Amino acid sequence: MNDDKLFNRRTERRDAAENRQRILDAALRLFKKNGVEQVSMNQIAKEAEIGSGTLYRRYRNKGELCLDLLKENVVIFFENAEAYLEDNRTASASERLKGVLSLYIRFRESKAQLLKGVEDSTVTNRSKPGTHSPLYDELHQLFVELFNEIEPGTDNVFRTDMLLQALRSDAYLFQREARGHTPEEILEQICALFIPIHGL
Repeated sequence: MNDDKLFNRRTERRDAAENRQRILDAALRLFKKNGVEQVSMNQIAKEAEIGSGTLYRRYRNKGELCLDLLKENVVIFFENAEAYLEDNRTASASERLKGVLSLYIRFRESKAQLLKGVEDSTVTNRSKPGTHSPLYDELHQLFVELFNEIEPGTDNVFRTDMLLQALRSDAYLFQREARGHTPEEILEQICALFIPIHGL
């Protein structure tokens, strides 16, 4: 490869990285000021001072952008969950599931708007039924494994599907805002509903 091509490729990579950071910074500013739901992709492009085409080449929709903003926090959440499970490996699977649910509810509380942006986008932009965000898929796998320890031989995929629906933003925020439940109360109710009595 000649030096000109190598230089051009490095410049393109640097430009792409700079554009990504401008987009993320612009989105964060707008989300903090107006809320995720009220901000359009065109507003983000304008705030970042880039063309809409550049924005859509990197992010197909607002959900992908929200997921990128969440990426580091998602990694930290799963590292915390893994550390919790390791530190509590002698506890019952039910207790460990409750502990991971508690960590997730705290995560949901701290990143509510961005999580809603990811979820709204996966619903409206879903190319085929049954596709979800990487966060959903990882959580699903983790919860199925714990449910399988608690009660093997039952349909724990279905149970996990229903649990994750109960933890979606629309259901969770309804319980927080309309019903007035605290995160701790929601955790207790979810455990009562989804963890078999003999497991608690």
